[in-house]
Amino acid sequence: MPDPSSHQYDIKRTRLRAEYDEEVVPDQGADAEANRTLQRDYPPRRKGDPDRAAGPKGDRGTSRGDPAIGDEPRPLSDGLELRSSAFSDHTLIPDRYAYDQDNLSPPLEWRGIPGNAQELALLCEDPDAPNGTFVHWVVTGIAASSGGAAEGDLPGDVTGPNGFGEHGWGGPHPPAGDEAHRYFFRLYAADRPLQLPGRATADDVHAALHGHVLSRGTLVGLFAR
Repeated sequence: MPDPSSHQYDIKRTRLRAEYDEEVVPDQGADAEANRTLQRDYPPRRKGDPDRAAGPKGDRGTSRGDPAIGDEPRPLSDGLELRSSAFSDHTLIPDRYAYDQDNLSPPLEWRGIPGNAQELALLCEDPDAPNGTFVHWVVTGIAASSGGAAEGDLPGDVTGPNGFGEHGWGGPHPPAGDEAHRYFFRLYAADRPLQLPGRATADDVHAALHGHVLSRGTLVGLFAR
């Protein structure tokens, strides 16, 4: 059971917040719900609480081996499965997909799309970036009948801007020396065509999906420099 002041507690809070965000809950609502859940399940410990694991506060593993990262594989969401042949959920993303390497988008495949889905949308975001969530990929106009995309291929018709100020895939590029950042690939099945323009941001996609998500799947990759 993680201590509220520990790194593992922070990781669990970030994961919960991301799960509520997948429900397209407004940012403040997602934060509040994550806090309520953690405070209920992990109340603050009193000084000298014998249940607290021994060791100094804030003790953590190395950036590529932090035991608090990826210790709870994420379940599939609503039957939609998102995966990659290049890495598994909560494992390292190969270097060739990084921004300062080949900067190729990773191969993705999915299944379990609802029969009444009208469009798919794909986002990749890093919630561990120092200045807040960093967007690496925004893709809309993905055919509901599609099953994935090969390495370096665009799965949909429209790409929005990423955090580098470019369109298309912008690979991982965390600060050197940071422990592994998490990259959330999220695929949404919508019950209507989103019809978003190429300038649409990740926030625009979330807004367009509000109330129209039939199913969603998540794949998390890790990367450090």
